[in-house]
Amino acid sequence: MSPLKPVQQQQRPHYPFWFGGSASCMAACITHPLDLVKVRLQTAAQSGARPKMISTFSSILRNEGFLAIYSGLSASLLRQATYSTTRFGAYEEMKSRLKTPSGERPSFGQLVFMACASGWLGGLAGNPADVINVRMQNDSSLPASKRRNYSHAIDGLIRMSREEGITSLFRGAWPNTFRAALMTASQLATYDEAKILLIRYTPLDEGLLLHFSASLLSGLVATTICSPVDVVKTRVMSSHDKHGMLHLLKETTRREGWGWMFRGWVPSFIRLGPHTIFTFIALEQHKKMWRYMHPLRAEEETVPV
Repeated sequence: MSPLKPVQQQQRPHYPFWFGGSASCMAACITHPLDLVKVRLQTAAQSGARPKMISTFSSILRNEGFLAIYSGLSASLLRQATYSTTRFGAYEEMKSRLKTPSGERPSFGQLVFMACASGWLGGLAGNPADVINVRMQNDSSLPASKRRNYSHAIDGLIRMSREEGITSLFRGAWPNTFRAALMTASQLATYDEAKILLIRYTPLDEGLLLHFSASLLSGLVATTICSPVDVVKTRVMSSHDKHGMLHLLKETTRREGWGWMFRGWVPSFIRLGPHTIFTFIALEQHKKMWRYMHPLRAEEETVPV
């Protein structure tokens, strides 16, 4: 049996805080139609409907037009600019400040803990934009009398604050921050660990194929772990129910059984898988370009991976 390929102890520069948010915004522009379909599927089940992903997508194109698949894009970009900038930035900052014996890389458990904390902060920062995002994506599927008709994300934030109070911007904050913590742990920590394992156990080395493979594994793990909380978050944010989250969960389980927990898993993965892949590839390219433009700083400002 051939020996395991050694994993070199790498050093990396202290990259700008906003790289994760920028990469996520780029990915959102590509995957937004898939996110829209996912939201429509998750909310449609509340009325007893059981639409399929392809039929939902076709219905949107046929009844609402091509541009409808980008409904709520401004809110999606605002969400990534707040949520992802915070979680990626905080995660990288925590990793850079963690002191380990002999300069060793953080353990997987440490990565998970830092990712959970970063995700919680990101979920809180991005909650207002997330509420607007869900509402704008789902608006066209509602009866005309219940549509909010936000012009764009900022209009939605202003109108929600005026009509429903400032606290409405944090509607669903508990499931959202919980989901964000799970998402960041299962996405960022898994990506870092997957890269190490793929380098060690496969012929892959640092490069595009490694980034693609690690991000694909990360997307699979993240979709499965986050699916139940994602469904809860979507329904709470889009609901007109004034009785609170526990009442909504009780009624949902009574109507649909426990299968609601993985409602929309396939479209969730079809959206989250490519989004994760595009995000990490864009992030790695951000870092590559930064090292190219700042060769001296890349050598001087290094911290353990």
